[in-house]
Amino acid sequence: MPLPHDSKSPPGCAATNADAKSSSVPVKTHIKRSRLGVWDFYEEIEVDRPRLALAPLLAKLRELVDCLPYLVRVFKDVLSIPGCAPLVLIYAMAQLGDALVPAIAIWFQGQLLSITQTAVETRTVDKERLLRIAAGRIACTTAGFFFERIQRTVEKPLNAHIRRWWALHCFHAYARLDYPTYNKTEVKRQLQDTTDDYYGQSVVWRTLELVTDIVSIITRLVAQTLVLVQVLRGQPDGPLLAVLTLSAEVVVYAARMPVFQSARIWLARTVNDDFMKMKAWKNVVRDSSHRKEFVAGNLGEHATAEFKKASERVGDKDADWSEWEDQLYWPIPSIWAVFHQPLAQLPQIIFTFRAAQYPASIPISLASLSLVQDAATKFVWSFHAIIYRTRGIEHQLTAVKKVYEVVKIENMVAEGTIPFPEEASQIRSGVALEFRNVSFRYPEAEKYALRNISFSVGPGELCVIVGGNGSGKSTILKLVTRLYDPEEGQILFGGHDIRTLKLHDLRQAISVLFQDYTIFPLSIRDNIAMGDPATSYDDERVRLAARLAGAETFVDKLPEGFNTYLDSPVSAEYSSTSEGDTLLTGRKVNYDALRAAAGVKSTEATALSGGQQQRLAVARTFMRSIVQEDSQVGLLLFDEPSAALDPAAEHDLFERLQKLRGNKTMVFSSHRFGNLTKHADLILYMDESGIVESGTHAALLKSGGEYARLWKLQAQAFI
Repeated sequence: MPLPHDSKSPPGCAATNADAKSSSVPVKTHIKRSRLGVWDFYEEIEVDRPRLALAPLLAKLRELVDCLPYLVRVFKDVLSIPGCAPLVLIYAMAQLGDALVPAIAIWFQGQLLSITQTAVETRTVDKERLLRIAAGRIACTTAGFFFERIQRTVEKPLNAHIRRWWALHCFHAYARLDYPTYNKTEVKRQLQDTTDDYYGQSVVWRTLELVTDIVSIITRLVAQTLVLVQVLRGQPDGPLLAVLTLSAEVVVYAARMPVFQSARIWLARTVNDDFMKMKAWKNVVRDSSHRKEFVAGNLGEHATAEFKKASERVGDKDADWSEWEDQLYWPIPSIWAVFHQPLAQLPQIIFTFRAAQYPASIPISLASLSLVQDAATKFVWSFHAIIYRTRGIEHQLTAVKKVYEVVKIENMVAEGTIPFPEEASQIRSGVALEFRNVSFRYPEAEKYALRNISFSVGPGELCVIVGGNGSGKSTILKLVTRLYDPEEGQILFGGHDIRTLKLHDLRQAISVLFQDYTIFPLSIRDNIAMGDPATSYDDERVRLAARLAGAETFVDKLPEGFNTYLDSPVSAEYSSTSEGDTLLTGRKVNYDALRAAAGVKSTEATALSGGQQQRLAVARTFMRSIVQEDSQVGLLLFDEPSAALDPAAEHDLFERLQKLRGNKTMVFSSHRFGNLTKHADLILYMDESGIVESGTHAALLKSGGEYARLWKLQAQAFI
């Protein structure tokens, strides 16, 4: 079906010559633009290249061959999972049995045809043979039922074993990646393909199911073909009826095979402002994150009016792109469908001619026709299943390959070799930190976040970094923890080049609270305990850390205390009947009684203020660095830890940090000048150009520079 408003290439879409990956010969193309509703459709058309190219097919074949070793590895790994080997054997045997049942049923049907022919010719029936055949047909039906039930029964525990193994594999793949590697677009796409979970079925299980299905269907096809040929060999016009019946069914399905359809390269977009406004308003009223301002801003009537006006201007063209995709399929299947009905009628026409020529053969011909049509239906179903299942085999095998290759992704931050500390005393008295001409630029950023930065903090000293947003304060802390590595310069940690230290040892010696801290989707207790996983089961230590951070009071007031989930990772499931619906009895559906009985709150998320969440993050830091007397932490990093706190809470936090840090080295960043700066051994004042001033609080005030000016401005606000 041609697309409407077909046109030549629009401005900016001139014909191009693109090098094909599969060939060194340039392929000439042009861009065709069409309009479908509110959508602009752009398609790249190959001008002089034949539609069926051999090189891409060979490339796909090579890719499939490259994936086969991974498929073999999948089978080996699945069989090595405890409890899987016998289940796999039972599942495979049930599938094989299920594949052979249709062929056996055809054979019995052929025997019935033979009895019918004998009865017509001799007017006698072998009753004993007829009973055996009838019993065999019933046995086939019963066997097919049991084979299918066995598959379904075994499938659930087998899939569960595989899913658990696969989940651990993927979890490890995610957990081992460092920060910059994880944020690479190509890595995220690879991980997404690996962890695809379709209705509880993993990539591995679906691949095994695909392979066993294909083997089963091929077995069924071969068995049906052999039996059908044997049965029809002696029947009048049997082969001819079989060929015609199969041709009528196969031709339509064959036309849908990818080899008969062109690969289309296209893009669809819309710039219709009213359509986009409709979609935007739908998102506003449906997304809970907008509800607070939506209600407080009294936007209900305004939103409805705006949506109505946009909808009226768009009219009936408000269809999403998915509704237009049916028009993009190549028309060959519909062309071949024209021949389907004439071919389907040919067996009946031949039967009619034969009946007119040989009236006595009508019962035999009728039985042959019935047998052929029944067998053809089953045969074509198997043929169609082969086409359908093999269509996704390339994607499935590629996904299996990614399952194993994902654990080979190389981290951008290289592992060091030197253990740290060499002696415990190096930690107890704090760790020295030094930056030497360090420059750093975030991935794909043009501007440097840090440029030629140098400073030194001695063991046990307090360094406070002050400056505005974007001055590089947080970046310094990220480099110290080796979330990133600098492009230029050197960072020394305890006298060692930070790149040479083992990553685990380095990060074990550092306790950090970032400005963009996270509250994990775990219980409050687990959120705090993650500060020191080695002692995460010590509830007294968790409670002490919360007390030191000022979080214990409000946590105890929560209904479930430290076991509270701020946002439950698993929500309650409801029946398909919506709340507010009216039943046939006239009763309105209300889930309040069920929620009360199950202990489910109408609002499942527990709301905490920004300051309260920040105190939980601080408690997590205290859990690791201050609560333990034998702590292995020698450097404390705090990035804007008081940003969400009120002045009283901020003062209280500074006092606790000053008392509890002991001999540990501390680097503290802030855009505000607090009491902690007065006690700092080193203050670094930064702006976008780098470190502007450095020294003690008294020295910087005396110098009368930018730090002194901003200190006085901030102090005047409280006078």
